[in-house]
Amino acid sequence: MKALSLERPAPVSERPLRLVTLPDPVPGPGEVVIEVTACGVCRTDLHIVEGDLPAPAYPIVPGHQAVGRVAARGASVAHLADGDRVGVAWVGRLCGTCDYCRNGRENLCDNPTFTGFHRPGGFAEKVAADAAFVHRIPESFPDDARAAPLLCAGIIGYRALKQSGLRPGESIALFGFGAAAHIAIQVATAWGCEVYVVSRGEDSLARARALGASWTGLPGTRLPRPVDHAVSFAPVGSVIPDALRDLRKGGVLSLAGIYLDRVPEMDYPTHIFGEKSIVSTTANTREDARELLELAARVDIRTDVEIFPLEAANEALFRLRQGTLAAQAAVLRVKTLTPAAVLRV
Repeated sequence: MKALSLERPAPVSERPLRLVTLPDPVPGPGEVVIEVTACGVCRTDLHIVEGDLPAPAYPIVPGHQAVGRVAARGASVAHLADGDRVGVAWVGRLCGTCDYCRNGRENLCDNPTFTGFHRPGGFAEKVAADAAFVHRIPESFPDDARAAPLLCAGIIGYRALKQSGLRPGESIALFGFGAAAHIAIQVATAWGCEVYVVSRGEDSLARARALGASWTGLPGTRLPRPVDHAVSFAPVGSVIPDALRDLRKGGVLSLAGIYLDRVPEMDYPTHIFGEKSIVSTTANTREDARELLELAARVDIRTDVEIFPLEAANEALFRLRQGTLAAQAAVLRVKTLTPAAVLRV
């Protein structure tokens, strides 16, 4: 099969992913092999490729928003059938035995396995996955490429909203408006919430207004009024004081990124006093994924994607880094399966 291999971390300007031919994966017990049709390109992939998040070993095949069809099943896999439409996300396996797993907080597992980081990911024609961590994709999404961003941007954005404590009808500010935020705003508006968006770039702000933002502004601009909750999707810590400043007393700021450059010094009376809280959003539970995918089908969440061929992953990452994507998310189109092909897998 064709796959993209990262031999060593390097700036995306050096085009570090190499197109290689690898043996097709074989499912082990409890695993499935998925024939990948599309895979999202995430900012986490960018951090892995450039070495901000060093992988445990190299080479590695990145990618953790893969959508496709089940092509083969290992022993004991009964809940999935050949040809089922499924997706693979960042959480690829959890230990199931640590205190967090046993107490319903599996996203905080002490010994997790992440897709495209610990094990080969979806920047390939096929990917093997633990069947217990494979997600069914609603058939209401006619295009696999548009479903792919739900598997990381969507799930993390959804969990970040939950972590902020947002309830229907309340107000929330979103800082940074990329792949995750453009899905999160659709969830928040479906809940009847008032949404403010702060982001660099007029194109992003225009998209936010088109998706229901009641106010938009550039970084550093004060919100028109304090909000009940906030989520920062930006990997820059300079956002944190502004977000806390514009929170109401008792408000919660959820930090949704896996990487943050720094946490700046803050003024206690301005930013913290009044029982304001900061909480990070760490990975996701399988329940988060199930809830988000069901909601996406029910309220017709739409994703805004720019599609690249598999061979152009370096370009997609470079454009993501430069902020020059023509859409909110980048997706690699790996393969198109015809109905006849689906029946053959």
